[in-house]
Amino acid sequence: MTNPRRQEGTALLPSHLHEPEGCRAISELLARVGDKWTVLVVTVLGDGPKRFNELRRALGSISQRMLTLTLRGLERDGLVTRTVFPTIPPRVDYELTKLGRSLLEPVSALAAWARQNRAAILAARQRFDAAEKGS
Repeated sequence: MTNPRRQEGTALLPSHLHEPEGCRAISELLARVGDKWTVLVVTVLGDGPKRFNELRRALGSISQRMLTLTLRGLERDGLVTRTVFPTIPPRVDYELTKLGRSLLEPVSALAAWARQNRAAILAARQRFDAAEKGS
């Protein structure tokens, strides 16, 4: 049975505007910045360099392993630098690179949009769920 509801928001792009390499780049970037820990780590590091345990405390419920994996991914993508100081015990600081700092603006804008539109999205979900129950 087909759904009689109208499909909205679907844009058909001319085939010359759809580039597989461009789609791949966007997918990879969204995979990096789309996880909640990346966004939170970038936001916390927006205040300046932090040590591992400072980051962990600021983030709350993140596990040591997940923070390590997130920082490695951010470092690999050139968004974070890791500086080891030769002290005993060794001190390691994490800091946003220039590229990482450039991510702060769109991440902050997305967070602001989410806060501003949360109530509308929740209301839309309730309407949708109610309509689905009635179907």
